[in-house]
Formats: sequence, structure tokens, C-alpha cells
Amino acid sequence: MEKTATLNLRVNPAVKHSAEEVLAMLGIPMSVAIDMYLNQISLTGGIPFAVILPKAPASVNADEMTDDELREKLKNGYDDIAKGNVRSVQSAFSDFRETHRQ
Repeated sequence: MEKTATLNLRVNPAVKHSAEEVLAMLGIPMSVAIDMYLNQISLTGGIPFAVILPKAPASVNADEMTDDELREKLKNGYDDIAKGNVRSVQSAFSDFRETHRQ
């Protein structure tokens, strides 16, 4: 089938770069990957993967903590701040993404 339709997309540059690196290792151009994705949507009648919110580990999930456990976590956090054990949000999220990359 001839490809004549054009898509113009705005995406997060970091996500695009990361995806390009993976696709390069697979030897798949971005346009082919997008075409594969759109074909799968057509074939499956929906998003071709589960779209769910990730579950927080019990160690940081406040919904699964007792009041005492939550107070202890908060106290430890405040103690760290008082001691100067802090870092930027960007650094923390960057480390989190690297640790939880699938």
C-alpha cells in the first residue's frame, strides 16, 4: 500500500530521543514503528497494550500504610530535610526513570 498520509506530532523530546535509541537498536525507523502501531490499533480495535496506572510499591503507597507507618515516613522525611539530605526534583525523577525503565 502506498504511503501518502502525513502526521505532524508534538511529543516530549526526551521520550522521542529514548524511543529513537531503542528503534535504532532494532533497526526500525520511527515512521515504520508509528505505522506498526496504527496497524495494531486497526487490527485489535483499540490500543494494543494495557493502559493502566502503575502500582506504587507498598513501601511508598500511603493507602496501604497504617497511620503510624505514614507518620514515621513523614518524620524521616522531615529529619532528612533538617539534615540537608535534599536534591532537586529533576534529579530525583531522572533517577526514578532510570531505575524503573522497562
